[in-house]
Amino acid sequence: MRGTDRGVVLGLYRSAPTRELIETARDLGVVGIDTAFNYQRFNSHRHLAHVAGDLLDDFTISTKVGFFPGSDPAACALHSLDPRRLREAVEQSAESLGRVPDVVFLHSPERSLTGRAPEEALDAACITLADAQRAGLCRAWGIATWDPRSLITAPPPTLPSVLLLRSGLSVAHPILTACERLIELCDLPATNVWGMSPFGGDAREAAWQEVDLTDFTPASAPNTDIAFRVAYDLPPVTRVAVGTTNRDHLRSLVAATNLPIIPEAVTTYRGLTREHDR
Repeated sequence: MRGTDRGVVLGLYRSAPTRELIETARDLGVVGIDTAFNYQRFNSHRHLAHVAGDLLDDFTISTKVGFFPGSDPAACALHSLDPRRLREAVEQSAESLGRVPDVVFLHSPERSLTGRAPEEALDAACITLADAQRAGLCRAWGIATWDPRSLITAPPPTLPSVLLLRSGLSVAHPILTACERLIELCDLPATNVWGMSPFGGDAREAAWQEVDLTDFTPASAPNTDIAFRVAYDLPPVTRVAVGTTNRDHLRSLVAATNLPIIPEAVTTYRGLTREHDR
């Protein structure tokens, strides 16, 4: 990232990127692109490879496996920690992208940590991704989780080398605390902890315009820029994945990574969230 060690990752959760958007991301110094096996009705990898072409090598490419097509194409994707399906998804991801992903995340494993022997299922899934890394199908593997509370109660013996966690002011205290605990359990360096969903949905929602965030920074900046910058501190992460198709919005977010933040304001905020949830 130019001028800062806080990297921006272009997330493709809700949209299909254009060549122009990817070119802008590269020129702005965006460090990565994050997608998933199931995005765009399981066509995200092929679409990304088609529109980005040679530009893919300018980014860290991360993807996720864990959701699979069901019998009804119109229905929601099904979640599974089945090792065979995970391995096939990793292989297919690399083939569709036309290159080995830098990171493959186990996608929201908490969705399947119910029923009998959930700990064994999680460990088998983690071993599968670790084996895929050893086989050269990805350069690293990790866990992407929306709610890590079930993961910290019984962490797998095979630990990930990268985490992708919710970050920012929209994250409720119990989730944020669980994120912090999972980081401790995995004993990861800061460079291997990434954030996602900094606005909890959509930066255009009225709440982000109405809330006063000026206590977090001595600089003058739009609320959404301040919220994005604070997402690097709640919990501490070095990259944040954010989705946008607007090149001006992406430009603004990249610039926001340089905003100065008042550490005491973040500490005070965390204290208030703890008190509120007691």
